[in-house]
Amino acid sequence: MDLQALKNKYDIIGNDAALNDALETAVKFAPTGLSVLILGESGVGKESVARIIHQFSARRQNSFFVVNCGALPKELVNSELFGHVKGSFTGATDNRKGYFEDADGGTLFLDEIAELPLESQALLLRVLQSGEYRKVGSNKIEHTDVRIVAATNINLYEAVKRGKFREDLYFRLSAAQIRIPPLRERRSDIYLLFRKFTSDFSEVNGMCKISLQSDAIRLLEQYRWPGNIRQLQGFTQSLTAQLSRKVTPTLQRIELSAKELEPFMPTEQGEPIPMLYEGPQPSAQSFNQEERQAIFKAIFDLKQEVDALKVRLDRRELPPPPPVFPREEEQEAEWQEQEDFIHGEEPVREHSLSVRRSEEELIRQALEKYHGNRKKAAEELGMSERTLYRKLPQEYRRK
Repeated sequence: MDLQALKNKYDIIGNDAALNDALETAVKFAPTGLSVLILGESGVGKESVARIIHQFSARRQNSFFVVNCGALPKELVNSELFGHVKGSFTGATDNRKGYFEDADGGTLFLDEIAELPLESQALLLRVLQSGEYRKVGSNKIEHTDVRIVAATNINLYEAVKRGKFREDLYFRLSAAQIRIPPLRERRSDIYLLFRKFTSDFSEVNGMCKISLQSDAIRLLEQYRWPGNIRQLQGFTQSLTAQLSRKVTPTLQRIELSAKELEPFMPTEQGEPIPMLYEGPQPSAQSFNQEERQAIFKAIFDLKQEVDALKVRLDRRELPPPPPVFPREEEQEAEWQEQEDFIHGEEPVREHSLSVRRSEEELIRQALEKYHGNRKKAAEELGMSERTLYRKLPQEYRRK
């Protein structure tokens, strides 16, 4: 099947090169039996790609199940995935099959996989490795032959570094990746999708199709569509319902200019707009001690996050390892520069509030917050336990 025939069969609209590459990769992965990870923002059509993988595989005659991991109740995730036996928990009045038993021989599409609890991720890894699982409340080992196609709209590598996703499961899934581009990267496809959506909606409701003049097309393409295809479809249907009229022998289509379209364009509420601050510069007296410490920590954390986000452009390659926490001397110098910047002063070594004291106060607050638990305090501050111990205030070294 050629690429255009594939798009027609699965109702996929667009000629973007990145989209075409994603579809071709899906067809290549399909017959291999590999677990596949689909990356992409909400609303880009990840489920359609998962269905293509299933239909072009040897499992196409068997079941295809869709599981939204984010919609599963946390306390029932394992029961939903693996089943349970009668009496295993309150409300378990009967034995129940899970998705892995129902989908035996077929494909299981796990959408929003990053929402799975860590315990469930461990059980999922075991199924991927050996095909073995246990129902909740049972000691009997069950076997299943299920292919996993997973999807997520977040950066799983960052989730691994935050301890929210298992590293071993990440490596197991990330070997075969497919990235679906967001609509803002497919601007030439936006009007094609608009025409498709208004045509389908008009045909069902007996209304005139909406078309756009060139200036209106540019206006449509300039918007970033954060909700992607799903948002564009809802917008187009709403616009057609509001502006179109019933089809008559003399009226088949309504054409809009940019001026006519603009009042109906969506706006993104609550997004901060960067502006140049032209007011008086803050002085040392503008912030109290607690505020200064919060600002210092926020600036340092932001730098850490920016460094972590410098990943390779090719999403199919493993991002670089997490940045190493700076040495004590380097960090102390960096914090001193940040403090001087906030106070509007040139960097100096002597200051009314020493960097060392500021750092010790942050560590002291973190330790008090976690009742002396150094591991949790180190995680809070973004440093290793070894670094934290080196920087401990004197009163905590004796504990």
